[in-house]
Amino acid sequence: MKQFLKYDWDAIAGIIAAVIAIIMHMLHLVEADVLLTISVVLIALLFLRDLRRDRQSEQIDAAVQQTEGTVKEILSRLSPPDAVLVGPLNIHQVMEDFSRRARNEMIWFHVCPIMFKRQALFDALLKSAIENPAVKSIQFVLDHSDRDLWESEVVPKIKGCSGQKKVKETIWTTISGGVSAIISDIEKDTRTECLLSFWGEPFMARTLNHNVPRYVFHVQSHSELVGRMVEVVRSNCMGK
Repeated sequence: MKQFLKYDWDAIAGIIAAVIAIIMHMLHLVEADVLLTISVVLIALLFLRDLRRDRQSEQIDAAVQQTEGTVKEILSRLSPPDAVLVGPLNIHQVMEDFSRRARNEMIWFHVCPIMFKRQALFDALLKSAIENPAVKSIQFVLDHSDRDLWESEVVPKIKGCSGQKKVKETIWTTISGGVSAIISDIEKDTRTECLLSFWGEPFMARTLNHNVPRYVFHVQSHSELVGRMVEVVRSNCMGK
């Protein structure tokens, strides 16, 4: 039925009328003047039809433009979120993408060394950053209590990476609280973003052999929280 309605019935009716007029003229049932009159009327009807369609097209275009303007106005009034919560289904991909998109200096603050015990997780999160040519240096700021675990589980893996020299000497300090963060410039416009997380449940799942991150906040560059985290890192480095 829909296909049937798509036919241009105005044009079909005009063609049928023209054919009938020609046949009647060939049978000498109508004069040439009548045939000419019919032709002029058909042309006029088709012209009026096209004018009507042009008017409808103009109305549709105007409605579309008005809708686009309304959508743009709504989007302009929406404030982008300061942070996006990333859950277990996407966390590894987001963290790996962050390491691959990082630029200049990366700061890894109060991260849990035991999560790098698994080689696959180390490769996805840290090795990808170490071997990222756009990353110039990597600075770890860790708590004294994690030193033995860091040197036994992570340092040997770092030494096996081709870009190990960009990893600076770890800054050991006393860190209070359970916040951890990875901070870096991102891509060519060098806007600074960070991945923010917390020790313990529900942000980190503990098992017998290792801790697995489950949730992180991807803090966007326009958020003042990025600057606050940089200040937190700086104050901990000064108080080492």
